[in-house]
Amino acid sequence: MRVWRHPILKVFLLAYIAWGAWHWNATRPVHPSDGVLAGGEPLQTNIENGDKLQMGRWTLTIRASYQLTARVLARENYRFDAMADLVPEDLALGWGPMSDNRVLRTVEISQSNRFYYWRAGPGTLIAREDIITHSANTHVIPQTPAIAKALGRLRPGQVVTLTGDLVDAVRNDGRWLKTSLVRNDTGAGACEVMLVTEVGS
Repeated sequence: MRVWRHPILKVFLLAYIAWGAWHWNATRPVHPSDGVLAGGEPLQTNIENGDKLQMGRWTLTIRASYQLTARVLARENYRFDAMADLVPEDLALGWGPMSDNRVLRTVEISQSNRFYYWRAGPGTLIAREDIITHSANTHVIPQTPAIAKALGRLRPGQVVTLTGDLVDAVRNDGRWLKTSLVRNDTGAGACEVMLVTEVGS
């Protein structure tokens, strides 16, 4: 039998394995039944000359109140990029036909570098325009540590209701983020930047 000469290394390895098992269990996808799970459209009211909020080095300007019920299509955590101090994760969200397994089985979805990517397969049941207008990559800003914890527990396949505001953000070194205010745009600048004030089911 091999003898461990470094007990601290053994403890570290066991802790890492335990953390990996917990993380996998906490973030594994859920598998709901077929059918539209989130049938409504996002609710948005644009705001002229919205209030400004300070979050660390960032100044947020409210552009619209925003609420949506959507299926989590994918999620990606960001800890080390330039926006991580404000936006620790992105959620790819789908509603209407993009919350239905029968559609999603024909659409490949991924996230990387703050973008959400999709590719419709040859047997897709949905038009390109419907994919665009019924899904979005959302940069989520948690208002409080409790909100951050609730967002961190979301799993792909889960249906969630997010309430808050769409915001523009400027950091004190000049870096900026500008939210989309429409659902039919694509590419750079098409992401919603959402200050989340409530997470519900």
